Amino acid sequence: MSDTVRVQWFPGHMAKTRRLIQESLPLIDGVVEIVDARIPVSSRNPELDHWLGEKPRIILLNKADIADESATRRWIAFYAKQNILALPVDCKTGKGLNGFTDKVNQLLGETLEKFKAKGMVGRTLRLMVVGIPNVGKSSFINRMAGGNKAKVADKPGVTRGNQWFSIGKGIELMDTAGVLWPKFDDATVGERLAFTGAVKDVVTDTELLAVRLLDIVGLNYADRLEERYKMTVPKGIDGYDLLQLIGKKRGMLISGGEIDTERASVMVLDEYRGGKWGRITLEFPEGEA
Repeated sequence: MSDTVRVQWFPGHMAKTRRLIQESLPLIDGVVEIVDARIPVSSRNPELDHWLGEKPRIILLNKADIADESATRRWIAFYAKQNILALPVDCKTGKGLNGFTDKVNQLLGETLEKFKAKGMVGRTLRLMVVGIPNVGKSSFINRMAGGNKAKVADKPGVTRGNQWFSIGKGIELMDTAGVLWPKFDDATVGERLAFTGAVKDVVTDTELLAVRLLDIVGLNYADRLEERYKMTVPKGIDGYDLLQLIGKKRGMLISGGEIDTERASVMVLDEYRGGKWGRITLEFPEGEA
């Protein structure tokens, strides 16, 4: 196995987003947290629990269409044991989102009862949408808002910088910018975020990143690689040798017959991110593999 890729990336605007989230909490009834179904641990900002406090929360496992279905079912069960509602979705196509409104009503049942007791029947439920960059927040809001993508009229006390969108059925969503955290204490977290494109490739070594990805996928999903590249993956092969095999299979040669590993690395990462390898999950509940 190759050394883990070290990634650190915290653009300045993310500090502002953190402040906006905290200032907006009094305005919302609940939170929609979007995570990547392929890396449900690494794609959750660990600081959100502290920022959001006791606000009711739904987790949307986005990109479930390119995650391992059996692993996603295990994640849903894992969250259920913690009394957390979770829904597998594909925000690009809208698959799974037809169950969102029911989940919101289930999540905020007590809130709706309180509104009713106060004579506030029909009061709009307001939810904040949070998640790291590139996880699918915009796709989710655009899908849910449909043709009503115009910003909802400003409300008293709404912090400037966040936008509200009506999605009908008595629900409004507050959009927030994607926010990472200042330091990845666990190197594998930064690495997995880089695998999926949540952090820019310019802050990583592309070839080392591709090798590390192949280390993991070659171990757990060799059949997916064999099907994609029409080759046999030798048992126990390391990521670099696997990259060489894939490069050779795709005819990525340079002068002298050597494999163009840089070009092969870009292709490997692009094809993984694009779901060309099939359904692959890189993290499992409680350290399962």
